[in-house]
Amino acid sequence: MLYTKEERLAIGEQLYKHEIRQKDAMAKYNISKATAEKYLRAYKEHNGIPIIAQKSASSASEMQSVKSKSSVTPEMEEYMSMSKEELIRELVQAKANELRAKKGYEVKGAGANKEFVPLNNKNSKS
Repeated sequence: MLYTKEERLAIGEQLYKHEIRQKDAMAKYNISKATAEKYLRAYKEHNGIPIIAQKSASSASEMQSVKSKSSVTPEMEEYMSMSKEELIRELVQAKANELRAKKGYEVKGAGANKEFVPLNNKNSKS
C-alpha cells in the first residue's frame, strides 16, 4: 500500500516515540521491516534528530563469530579502523602504485625529494 509523505512521517513518529512496536506497525500498515526502518529514518531526518547506526545483538554476535573463525591480520584490523576517507585515500594510493609497477618503476620519498626508481631494465625497450 502506498502512503503519503505525511503518513510515512506519522508512522515513523509512532515508531520513534515507541507508541507502536515495529512488528505491530508491520502488521497494521502491511509494510516490511526495511520499510518501517526507512519511515523511522525519514522521520528523524525530517525533525533533525541524529541518526545513530545501531548493531543488533544477533548481527554483533555473528560478526564476532566471523572474526574469531577467520584470522584477521594486523593490516586488516588497521583498515577496519579507518574512516571512509582514509580508505579511499589508501585505495587511490595502491592503484597508483600498481600502475607505476606496470610501467616499470616505483616512487621513493615524497614531495620535493621524490625519486623514480626503475624496477628492472629487462622490461624497458632498448
